[in-house]
Amino acid sequence: MFSTVIKDSLNKPFNKLRTNGKVLIPFVVSLSNHERNQLVQSFLNYVGWVSASVTQHSQRIVGLRYTNPTYILLLCLVTTINGCSSDPFLSTDEPTKETAEPTTVAAYSKSTFGLYDISTFDVYVDNDIIHLIAGGKGSVNDKPVTLRYTRSEDGGRNWLAPVILAKFPVSINSRGNDIQLAAQGSHLLAAWQGKGELPGMGPMVSAYSQDNGNTWAKGTNPAINNTGDQSHTDLIADQHGHFHAVWLEDPEENGYQSLRYARSVDGGKQWNKAATLDGSTCSCCWNTFALSPKNELNILYRDMKPRDMSLLRTSDEGKAWQQVGTVGKFGWQFDGCPHVGGGLTYTGTDKPQQLHSVVWTGLEQKAGLYYLNSGDNGKSWSSPRKLGDAAIHGDIAVLDGKLIAIWDEMEADGTSIFYAKSEDGGLTWFTAVRLTAAKNAATHPRLVVTKAGFLAMWTEKPNKQPSQLAWQLIE
Repeated sequence: MFSTVIKDSLNKPFNKLRTNGKVLIPFVVSLSNHERNQLVQSFLNYVGWVSASVTQHSQRIVGLRYTNPTYILLLCLVTTINGCSSDPFLSTDEPTKETAEPTTVAAYSKSTFGLYDISTFDVYVDNDIIHLIAGGKGSVNDKPVTLRYTRSEDGGRNWLAPVILAKFPVSINSRGNDIQLAAQGSHLLAAWQGKGELPGMGPMVSAYSQDNGNTWAKGTNPAINNTGDQSHTDLIADQHGHFHAVWLEDPEENGYQSLRYARSVDGGKQWNKAATLDGSTCSCCWNTFALSPKNELNILYRDMKPRDMSLLRTSDEGKAWQQVGTVGKFGWQFDGCPHVGGGLTYTGTDKPQQLHSVVWTGLEQKAGLYYLNSGDNGKSWSSPRKLGDAAIHGDIAVLDGKLIAIWDEMEADGTSIFYAKSEDGGLTWFTAVRLTAAKNAATHPRLVVTKAGFLAMWTEKPNKQPSQLAWQLIE
């Protein structure tokens, strides 16, 4: 009866659940239908989940308890990848096992920045200043999310007293669909998903600051449609101080998401008319901006068919866009959404066309997180190199010729954060370094760089404790 309820609720077969030999390859899957995807996202926002450990060939069921009795009480968020082929669509490289040189890793810190817990955050670096925005409950009994902004001017060692973003529409963001932040000098811009009529759905909300984040004012919605549903936003500021926004939306109610874009030249107060960059995309995977040394704007996003990561680029500040290609041609055919995006960065001004990326695929026999690089600005890519054993959410950054990839990984006792370093442009990698214990349930790491070094940030939630923001400087 239990399995029947779950099967009917997602309308997906459960005859073959994926394992990596010991535990299930852990990723959230929802149907490709946009409305159902958003309902699944709402469950992720509001539920507590408990999973049982599994062994090879055993089934795994994740039970969810939803607080609104109007909706079904149980869903299975992990399901088979139906219709996928196990044929090797492309060659992949396994991680190089090398002895890591001593790396300076400072003891990591944890904080809620005055909140009861942290449910969403974003971090952005401009002129060596690390800007941070986080959201969470103000107290254990609060339901609305409170937003707070702070910054660090010494690489993340110390943070200013947080500023509360008061009197703004509530945020419903959660990890994987995080609040977003961008900065250019004293001008800051934040965007998040507001609360709509249906759980897990709502319009985009923006706020801007012209005084280094000390005060904030409400901006307009880049999507214009304040009764719509916009999610999985990313923000970036270009070299001219213009702000750019990308998000997922289905205003035509086609039943699937599209990739939308808008630009602001006045710090986020107003936006130009939104443009559709791709009319059909994966419905619940985050999008990632990357700016080249030549001020070219790139977007890494998950496409519809196949469910691989695609790359778009504009060289004229968003007026015209070109489809550059696929980052990792896995050919993953899948009618659903894994809720996993990717990471993208440039080497720097010395190699202005060298790109580095981490992408995840659920392809049969190839499932995992992979690193790729391109020496011709994304036209062609190296063979994918797998990171970790069961890595899921990843990010990547470059500093002074050193490349670091970071990810979370499922283990028997929970999820842990690992990173690996390369000093030759991604050709070889040192042995992965653990940053957290599995019992801390750490997830969705981010990686930024300043002259002080690499700063890794993530959220973690040990058993029966509030979720906290954690960070660690890697020098």
